[in-house]
Amino acid sequence: QVQLVESGGGLVQAGDSLRLSCAASGRAFSTYTMGWFRQAPGKEREFVAAINWSGIYHADSVKGRFTISRDNAKNTVYLQMNSLKPEDTAVYYCAAGNGIRNGDLYGINAWGKGTLVTVSS
Repeated sequence: QVQLVESGGGLVQAGDSLRLSCAASGRAFSTYTMGWFRQAPGKEREFVAAINWSGIYHADSVKGRFTISRDNAKNTVYLQMNSLKPEDTAVYYCAAGNGIRNGDLYGINAWGKGTLVTVSS
């Protein structure tokens, strides 16, 4: 089973950029569909983006501002976040799953512990 560790969160101002990283250990990283989710205070966890061999998907709320990418040689998936807004404040989680369906990651079998992103106005 894959283990996931996120990094790169922090406190930034509105309009700034931040890049999150998720390092994976274990076997067959390249075979997983990787995704990012977030959970804001008092809200449910929501899908942000996912990537696999067949494509890249972003939630409408981040489309045009966030970009997911991966480096299979480094067993790492990234989330580049530009033009950050206060409403992007959340704990961001990395996840490994089986595929993408209806614009969401399914068959999730591993989660990271999360990294906090705080965007001040």
